[in-house]
Amino acid sequence: MSGIIVVGVDGSGTARKAAETARDLAVSLGATLHVVSAFDTDRTEVYGSGSDKWIVSDAGEAEKVAKDVAASLAGTDLKVTYSSARGKPAEALIKEAERFDARMIVVGNRRMRGLGRVLGSVANSVAHTASCDVYIANTYGAD
Repeated sequence: MSGIIVVGVDGSGTARKAAETARDLAVSLGATLHVVSAFDTDRTEVYGSGSDKWIVSDAGEAEKVAKDVAASLAGTDLKVTYSSARGKPAEALIKEAERFDARMIVVGNRRMRGLGRVLGSVANSVAHTASCDVYIANTYGAD
């Protein structure tokens, strides 16, 4: 297949399990894996003492999550990239998949049962609006 597979992460165990599934798919299909973490606000805080200053932002934190997961998934047979994307998780995943002309988006099945099913889930939103294939990984029991 080749191309790009996009997976969303947020630091949770279920997202980690979905990312591992995406990694396995990417390796078996000869695709590149792109790890995305969403952020919904542009909140930025500056910390410091004297001339030392640190800037912490939602975008920066999201990118750190994506970078850490990407680094943990990288292997000799797999090219892994990462980014953060502004928006709600489903919107951010779809936007990144369109930006990279991805072949597939991998999401976990969290909140697809019970009350979460009524309230909506990332997997449900992505499956109904993505312009590429969507793989819903079984992540129950990961958290």
